[in-house]
Amino acid sequence: MNIEQARFNMIEQQIRPWDVLDPAVLQLLSLVRREDFMPSNVRHLAFMDTELPLGGGRLMLQPKVEARLLQELQLQPTDRVLELGTGSGYLTALLAHQASEVLSLEPRADLAEAARERLRRLGLSRVQVRQADPAQGAAADGPFDAIVLTGSLPSTPEALKAQLKPGGRLLVVEGELPVMRAVLWRCMAPGQFSRRELFDTVLPRLTGVAEAPSFAF
Repeated sequence: MNIEQARFNMIEQQIRPWDVLDPAVLQLLSLVRREDFMPSNVRHLAFMDTELPLGGGRLMLQPKVEARLLQELQLQPTDRVLELGTGSGYLTALLAHQASEVLSLEPRADLAEAARERLRRLGLSRVQVRQADPAQGAAADGPFDAIVLTGSLPSTPEALKAQLKPGGRLLVVEGELPVMRAVLWRCMAPGQFSRRELFDTVLPRLTGVAEAPSFAF
């Protein structure tokens, strides 16, 4: 397989058509080698338009979803970012290239350690991967300029929004199967938030988040 041609095709055929047009994001997708964040048994699938297994029921998101999340955050070089759900560490690396500091929470020890090693090899020293339950965020380390979740929530809790600085952005996929939607929350002032719906997609639940109880008849 021609790796660079496959990477080019991924960007031009999957990511651009999904309205990812920010030149800085597209350049970063060309530079950060997605295949280096894959388990060896699925590395040959790195550029396919699909979620990929990381083991234990965890999935690596589709390339177009990762790219769209990054674009919608509109990160600045001074931003402190909280990522909930490290997974492979690929999105973590993209965030770290654009922000001043990234804290990423991953509940599985094996995934956290593998992501740390990948990020270390890239020389990304401004990122910390911590083994922790991501469901509650990291209030003690906040507030943050940006928060992004790699798993979905039934709805966004106030306690998570409260971890944003004024002007900060929280990007989360909300809803129940089969309908979920990416939503951007912005902190307008302490305790005041705006909500903007961005696009439809479906993500697995964020680890540690309980499903809403269903009605029984």
